[in-house]
Amino acid sequence: MSNRLAREASPYLKQHGENPVDWYPWGEEALLRAKQEDRPIILSIGYSACHWCHVMEHESFEDAGIAGLMNEHFISIKVDREERPDIDQIYQLVVQLLGRSGGWPLTVFLTPEQKPFFAGTYFPPVDRHGMPGFPRILTAVAEAYRERRADIDLQSTEIAAAITQVTRRTHDPTALSTDFLAKAVARLSARFDDEHGGFGSRPKFPSTMSLELLLRHGVLNGDRRALARVQKALDGMRAGGIYDQLGGGFHRYSTDERWLVPHFEKMLYDNALLLRLYIDGYRAFGDERYAATAREIVGYVEREMLDGGGGFYATQDADSEGHEGKFFVWTRDEVSAACGDDAALACARFGVDEDGNFEGTASSVLHLATSVDDLAIRFTMAPSEVERRLATARAAMFAHREKRTKPFRDEKILASWNGLFISALADAARTLAEPSWLALAERAFDFVWRVLTRDNRVLRHAKDGVAKGPGFLDDQAFVGCAALDLYEATGNGEYVARALALAETIRAQFVGADGRLYLVASDGEPLIARPEDVYDHAIPSATSMALTLFVRLGTLVSPELATAAEKELGELALAAMENPFGLSQVMTLVDRVARTSTELVLVGESAANPTLLQAAYAAYIPHRTIAWVSADGTSAAPLLASGKARVGESVTAFVCRDHSCSAPLTGYREVLALLSSAGTTPSSA
Repeated sequence: MSNRLAREASPYLKQHGENPVDWYPWGEEALLRAKQEDRPIILSIGYSACHWCHVMEHESFEDAGIAGLMNEHFISIKVDREERPDIDQIYQLVVQLLGRSGGWPLTVFLTPEQKPFFAGTYFPPVDRHGMPGFPRILTAVAEAYRERRADIDLQSTEIAAAITQVTRRTHDPTALSTDFLAKAVARLSARFDDEHGGFGSRPKFPSTMSLELLLRHGVLNGDRRALARVQKALDGMRAGGIYDQLGGGFHRYSTDERWLVPHFEKMLYDNALLLRLYIDGYRAFGDERYAATAREIVGYVEREMLDGGGGFYATQDADSEGHEGKFFVWTRDEVSAACGDDAALACARFGVDEDGNFEGTASSVLHLATSVDDLAIRFTMAPSEVERRLATARAAMFAHREKRTKPFRDEKILASWNGLFISALADAARTLAEPSWLALAERAFDFVWRVLTRDNRVLRHAKDGVAKGPGFLDDQAFVGCAALDLYEATGNGEYVARALALAETIRAQFVGADGRLYLVASDGEPLIARPEDVYDHAIPSATSMALTLFVRLGTLVSPELATAAEKELGELALAAMENPFGLSQVMTLVDRVARTSTELVLVGESAANPTLLQAAYAAYIPHRTIAWVSADGTSAAPLLASGKARVGESVTAFVCRDHSCSAPLTGYREVLALLSSAGTTPSSA
């Protein structure tokens, strides 16, 4: 029999629609029943691509005995964290306050008033490896709630108060300084893995925002070691199993320190952030492999994650046919079946051998195990011939893999994640001269604005053409920044107007009486706390992106927005310097405000001379602004347009820093030379 979740739009909730658990979605019906019957709540939070969420569902939520315990003693609520990051953020804090690591699936026990009193993540179905089984947990919690209610009420009140205390910032204001970046990078560098690239050991995440900080510092402060570390990470990730060597795109993270064996889920946001990072790497180092990686990321997303309406889907699972990674791993026999005479070459290139490297099986995760030059020596052929035959083998393996059962795809279209990818795609389109990508980015933005935006306020997500809310701070901020990236790439001033409208929505709905930015709007659902989103996780924090939007608009149209952002940044700067892993995007913005941006003002129509715009995207400029002025002097960026006029009939460029602009320029090389003084270019790297 189906439960209530079978009627939900969320694929994650639907996945639990046939469980024997009497699940509720989060909402008034479940919360009211808990109060009426005075029953504790089991809150279970996850997402569709979460491997351990699937494991716990199969082991526990599909088990009739465990479901019986849940139905007898609790009101059980399922939440998709991608739909409700506000609920997830509040209750992730509970696990951390109780001295455990957070993550998903998240399992929290609440009073009917939504106050938490016990929490964990994954629980096995039986006692295992020192972990209590879920039935033991259920029985003990139900007994405590029934027989020691006063203790439960006291503990839940104390935890709820601690949540409020933790979410209240007390940072001291400070003056912004260019010294902060170097000090933050010194802290980052202490955790860098110089052997394999990246930060920490296992599991190892891409940490794109921290790598962007290293790259900016390396360029701005001439730190060659920082630059070498960025290259080490870019090379290690691209060569590793965390990268899909056949289909392009990155998996979520590596289970080891070598980037070899990933958790195989693919997230739109990871690929958005990594697309931007590899494009920046290409501009900074001139390495064509980074451009090729960017092309393959876009190819993957366009092939697998593009909705017919123009938006981008959220995730692909790690599992297929009930096994993690089954779609992606290979045995030698499978490579032979796909590649024929080129099988030995392909196995050597991708590290496929009889022993395998995946979970003690004969299957292997593909990675770049041997260089082309070494293969040329081993197989006694020219490197160009090795590359040609490898391209043939790779295409054959991809075609063979396409016949397998693909991992499940969550076809939610999340506004914030789409904003991230649109931004990266617009930047990549101009950098690599791919006009079709720019059209793809504009079409995706049109989808978000048409389907997911009401009265200049972005909703959270759409599924099957139906938009749902509520929209959060990250939705407004990420989409606003995407609008500005499209403005820079196209010169269409309507994008500035939309970004400004979203900034005003943020100020009206997401700024509290204390002047702080909150994740949830003032008219949002009241929860036990109103969370901020200050710290970066897998994606930049909502606060940092809202402040980025304010600063960028402050350069173009509204000094007032820049002033408001600088005040907030002054309260976050010291914390960002002390904890750059958690506040990388804030530190990037602190450095931008302290140094000011490098501005390229283009006068005339982009179609008349696109090469001047191309100069802005060819150079790696850590803090860049592009503004457009029409031939008649009108502009969506009045703060930068003043006094800028064409030379004759040519498109004319001005390069500006610190309120001082160059003489008018009309040649690609002279524009590139001036811009490059603020960064580096492929030719000078």
